[in-house]
Amino acid sequence: MPDCTTVDHINKKDIKFLEIRHLNGPNIWTYYPVLETLVDIGELEDFPSNTIPGFYERLSSSLPSLIEHRCSYEERGGFLRRVEEGTWPCHILEHVTLELQNLAGMRGGFGRARETSVRGVYKVIVSAWHAEITRSALFAARELVLTAMQGQQFYDVEGTLERLRGMVDSLWLGPSTACIVDAAATRNIPAIRLLAKGNLVQLGHGARSRHIWTAETDRTPAIAESISRDKDLTKSLLRSCGVPVPEGRIVTSAEDAWEAAEDIGLPVVIKPCDGNHGRGVFIELTRREEVESAYHAALKEGSGVLVERYIPGTEHRLLIVGGQLVAANRGDSVSVTGDGTSTITELIDQQINSDPRRGTTEDFPLNMIRLDSAARMEISHQGFTGDSVPAAGLEVLIQRNGNHAFDVTDEVHPSIAAAASLAARIVGLDIAGIDLVTADISRPLSEQGGAIVEVNAGPSLLMHIKPAVGTPRPVGKAIVDHLFPDGDDGRIPIVGISGSYGKTTVAHLVARLLTLSGKHTGLACSDGLYLDSRQIDKGDCAKWDAANRILINRSVEAAVFENGSDAILGEGLVYDCCQVGIITNVEPARHYGRYDIETPEQVYTILRTQVDVVTPTAAAVDDVIDMVLPTGAAVLNARVAMLVEMSKLCNGEVIYFSLDPELPAVTAHRAQEAQGKRAVIVRNGEIMLATGPNEVPLIKLTNVPLTDGGRAVAQVENVLAAVAAAWALGIAPDLIRSGIATAESGQEKHAPGYRDLPTDRETQGNYS
Repeated sequence: MPDCTTVDHINKKDIKFLEIRHLNGPNIWTYYPVLETLVDIGELEDFPSNTIPGFYERLSSSLPSLIEHRCSYEERGGFLRRVEEGTWPCHILEHVTLELQNLAGMRGGFGRARETSVRGVYKVIVSAWHAEITRSALFAARELVLTAMQGQQFYDVEGTLERLRGMVDSLWLGPSTACIVDAAATRNIPAIRLLAKGNLVQLGHGARSRHIWTAETDRTPAIAESISRDKDLTKSLLRSCGVPVPEGRIVTSAEDAWEAAEDIGLPVVIKPCDGNHGRGVFIELTRREEVESAYHAALKEGSGVLVERYIPGTEHRLLIVGGQLVAANRGDSVSVTGDGTSTITELIDQQINSDPRRGTTEDFPLNMIRLDSAARMEISHQGFTGDSVPAAGLEVLIQRNGNHAFDVTDEVHPSIAAAASLAARIVGLDIAGIDLVTADISRPLSEQGGAIVEVNAGPSLLMHIKPAVGTPRPVGKAIVDHLFPDGDDGRIPIVGISGSYGKTTVAHLVARLLTLSGKHTGLACSDGLYLDSRQIDKGDCAKWDAANRILINRSVEAAVFENGSDAILGEGLVYDCCQVGIITNVEPARHYGRYDIETPEQVYTILRTQVDVVTPTAAAVDDVIDMVLPTGAAVLNARVAMLVEMSKLCNGEVIYFSLDPELPAVTAHRAQEAQGKRAVIVRNGEIMLATGPNEVPLIKLTNVPLTDGGRAVAQVENVLAAVAAAWALGIAPDLIRSGIATAESGQEKHAPGYRDLPTDRETQGNYS
């Protein structure tokens, strides 16, 4: 066991962060966003966890939930077993960061800790759906680990978690938006967050995308939303179409409110004309002083006040999506029971707000109860104030219609569902929260005098996702199915291009062919950002931010992206999958010296990222078997042994391109005749489209200006790669022929890296 000298030595040591980068998309570690940190543990390299007295006990007591981390042993407690047996600080840092995120409400369990070529320096990689939140968790994990290592007894875990939860609440998606995004992911529909803070999200890419903002969509008309905010106008429209609504009118003063109440008949409801979330709503008022007091309170919550006939019964919330009832919840009254010693305010905290289902954020299915103006009026009905002490056993009603926390979807009468759907259509909302009051949701409204009291745009979904009682409803799925019917995945054709050189040329050629095919095409490459042939930005745009601009452009029908190794290592890919992934060639030495890349194996790991994201095969299920059809393609240079090996990783089709039609890789590939394997080759100076043993001539190299009559060998390969990509995209051979025959070489010659392309003499011996 180490002595006190060891402990003193550790107290002087540190864990230093040398670099931190957020990889926004698929990367060399995983398909999802991560934070990659270069960490220097210095002399702690000589002190694994089992050599530090009391470290295991302090760490496990600070974060007891680490017991759930399975780690290397693939069993509960596996990670803590590693700590007890001896592991290094960066491995511990990885797990602590992930656990702090999880406890704060951020999903994600991917983590890695890997040595670099420098002793004591590691890369720590952790899931990072939001860079700022994960960075904060990483720094907190460092402090916790150092505290435990240095023998200190206390680290404020709860305070840290409270701070991280606050960041999640303010910076991450709310639960309503998240449930839609999760449902989209289940349908393989991509999502792009359009604001760093807030719930504006794009589902899908380019011209096939849709926008959501919580439960509002780009199909939610602004006029309909305005109508729904005007409660008097909404009632008028519903009434004219035969939908039952309570009698009522707008009033202009407290005196007018009482006159309206007398005209309508007591009891009445008073509420703002354009309020929301139930603020300023007062129910079952019978006395003049109550009506006048409620008028003034309601006026503070809106621009006008509405007096309505009181409808006896319970308030319900029905969610309508695309004209269909998706979910329904019932409200419930909230009461306290006196104990003879506590005030009503104290009883609310003791008996109501102590319920763990209640909270102040959207993560809780029930709200905290406070004595607002409506609640104070409710208890004054009963002769109490907040400071009153009810007798033991006496029940005091605090709120008549609390949270809509009880799922009743399966109980809704068909006629009520039809009336709610009609109400949403009359107002014009594609997604609507219909509030109606009735005694029994399973019976028609006409039998019991029920009525629709409000139609709401952008309704909360949380009550349906997390009802306090009953079955959660798949409301996110319903919204996604509404926006993307008939299996639409919201994706446009995407072509990603990686390799050691020639990427820019290939990118321009593929974008040209897509444009000629009639698709408005976006291109992000190292010499600029393009929409069709128009350059909209200059400079190196083979970067995540520039590529993202293409994907959020709702006029773009196809996209082409150049992905250099530095972009993959430093930012990750901008897309989660692509229809075509091209790797032009590989010269490992071109990638050395950056990001700790020093071996061909590391280069392989970088470039395989492009192959890993090729759209996988899609299963079409019939009554007997699953039929599998390829939906994406990797276009690979057959002369590069590394790429031939890499082809095994592709989950879609593989299309080789080669100057030499007799390369073993090409002939073996084409020999799989039954599967219709494809290749683009050159035979006798002519580009051929080969499927199995069949070859169809496309164009002679002498008719392709970019290849200098076939003498510019590297450019021939670039053309072959572009032809293969266009073929994979279903572009007609005649159009491909025309596109490459008329492509000008000037733009490509000025592309970065053009002068570094091998000459004929340098490459001629590589194809035999």
